[in-house]
Parts: sequence; C-alpha cells; structure tokens
Amino acid sequence: MGELDNCSNCGNLYVKVSRNVCPDCVKEEEKKFQTVYDFMKKRINRQATIPEITEGTGVEQELIIKFVKEQRLRSSQFPNLTYPCDKCGDQIQDGKLCTSCSEELTSELTYQDKVDSIQAKNKAEDNKAATYFAVDKGKRKY
Repeated sequence: MGELDNCSNCGNLYVKVSRNVCPDCVKEEEKKFQTVYDFMKKRINRQATIPEITEGTGVEQELIIKFVKEQRLRSSQFPNLTYPCDKCGDQIQDGKLCTSCSEELTSELTYQDKVDSIQAKNKAEDNKAATYFAVDKGKRKY
C-alpha cells in the first residue's frame, strides 16, 4: 500500500508507490525521455555528449544523467554518454565511482579491516593479562 508524500519535482501531494515523483511529473519525464531518445536515434547524433544533447533538446543535464544511470540510455548504443564520478568528478559510463576511486575505497576498507583485527587481538591480550591464575595452589611444602 502506498503512502502520502510530496513530489520531489513540483511539491504536489501524491500517493507514493515506487517513484519519488508524482504521476504528472512522471508523464513529463517520459515526454522528455522521448525527446532525448528521438534526438539520439538520428545517426548524426549518436556520438553526442550530454551537454550537446542538452543543447539540442532543451532537456536538463541532471535528467539526462538520470536516464543514463537508470540505463534507459545505454552507453553501448551511445558511446559518448558519460557522467561525473560521485567522488572525484571524472567522467564514467556506469556505476557511481570511477576505477581509481573504487580501488582507493577498496584499499581503505582493507586497511580498516586490518586495523580492526589488530585492535581485537590487542583487546583479547589485554583481557588475558587482567586475569589472575593460581600457580601450584595447594602444593606448598613446609
């Protein structure tokens, strides 16, 4: 069952089922998508970049980037469709991070795993050092 929400585009109240925009804005987005797709279908426009598409169609860059991220416009069909990496801003064709940012994040996570395991080992040794042990209890000779 849906819940009431405000549209992220126009602010109107609507019943949210799956999208963050109201049905009127969905229709508007679909019209803009069709405009972009019709522009890109022409042979001379297949190599167009996102700024060129914006200039040719009047559709906002953010919306075109959304279409590319949703894979409604595929870079396999239109090779110059790139958008900025979320971290560094380099141009990419899929995902959220470029290769270098992804590798950097992976190495940082690996390093943090090592730090966590060393801290856990040190904590276990500290707990062991705080424990008292009885040695040769009851074996005293007088």
